[in-house]
Amino acid sequence: MIQIKKIVFNAFQVNTYILYDETGECAIIDAACSSTDEEEAMANFITIHKLKPVMLLSTHAHIDHILGNAFVVDTWNLELAAHPDSEMYLEHALNHAQLYGLRLTRVINSTIKLHDEQLLNFGNSTIKVLHTPGHALGSVCFLSEEVPFVVAGDVLFYQSIGRTDLPGGDYDVLKNSIWGKLFVLPEQTIVYPGHGPETSIGSEKVSNPFVAIG
Repeated sequence: MIQIKKIVFNAFQVNTYILYDETGECAIIDAACSSTDEEEAMANFITIHKLKPVMLLSTHAHIDHILGNAFVVDTWNLELAAHPDSEMYLEHALNHAQLYGLRLTRVINSTIKLHDEQLLNFGNSTIKVLHTPGHALGSVCFLSEEVPFVVAGDVLFYQSIGRTDLPGGDYDVLKNSIWGKLFVLPEQTIVYPGHGPETSIGSEKVSNPFVAIG
């Protein structure tokens, strides 16, 4: 069964997730570490728990979520997996890092292209890719149907949703992504967002002020 470790990184308080199971293989989602201390925090957790990273996954390519990609690629010899629509943000990532005063050693382009309903395997575990644009082009969520939980990036938060005023954002598209891909999941599904605390599908369906149904 998948276990989840959340580590909060950088000035934007991004939730990086390490998913792992009894085999020790793990997937790193949104490597956002942006300093030597943060890189060590990630590496120490992986070392202490004797994990073997086999996948680097991106929910979307906004600058705050990609700052640690180069570190992960260099340390564990991985390739970045992201939706092809994310490339636009990667092309401008160095400029965005400079604009916000963020440390970005170099940009890692995605060589593994994710698509809707794709199944990803690590160890004895499987997660499904859900294409959920609206906050950013190429936004995806990662669903574990067994547990169940969904790593939602900046699509859905506790009592909130991702902002839609950045390039590629669209409120109607985001609402349709949430209603069509997330709110159809079992209500007990835990939502692990890109920022802030966990929530559940059932809770957000009835009380989220932006997208609640009914």
